[in-house]
Amino acid sequence: MDANKELDTCGLNCPLPLLKAKKALADMRSGEVLKVVATDPGSTRDFQAFARQTGNELIEQSTIGDKFVHFLRRR
Repeated sequence: MDANKELDTCGLNCPLPLLKAKKALADMRSGEVLKVVATDPGSTRDFQAFARQTGNELIEQSTIGDKFVHFLRRR
């Protein structure tokens, strides 16, 4: 999937991946897509809750090796 911006949060634990994603989304335009790569296993659940609470769309989540990849569309 194509993303307008990619954020590497590998090595960071909750809540840092969410905080960095929130900051990145604030600098993006509506409809743009942010790709977040994380190593925190809890990030899958965290980004699901984040999307529900903020109104941003969680498009896709996947696990590749030890990395968790999240795609969010800015509301």
